[in-house]
Amino acid sequence: MGIFNFYNMRKPRRYDHKPIYFDPRKEALEKRIHKVKMELGVEETDYEQYKEAIKGSFVEGTTHLKKSKDKGDDIRNRVYKNMRLILILAILGVVLWYFYFK
Repeated sequence: MGIFNFYNMRKPRRYDHKPIYFDPRKEALEKRIHKVKMELGVEETDYEQYKEAIKGSFVEGTTHLKKSKDKGDDIRNRVYKNMRLILILAILGVVLWYFYFK
């Protein structure tokens, strides 16, 4: 029954992306306001301690990211290694193609 339903086809779901922006001035202001509220006794809990504890826990929890961080690899180094690998594979492909069709 569903195969022959050409006239009332369902429309695909829309992609609803809400961008996230980072504003360092706003975050610094919120930290200062939170500290003042903690000093005045208006707020009871200090959520900043939790944020600082969670901040680097993902990298520390995975072995391969921890090893690359300990070695000092950054994103530029990884991109350079990947581009070098692609270049080597392309050169090997051209050499094999040349000998195959010669």
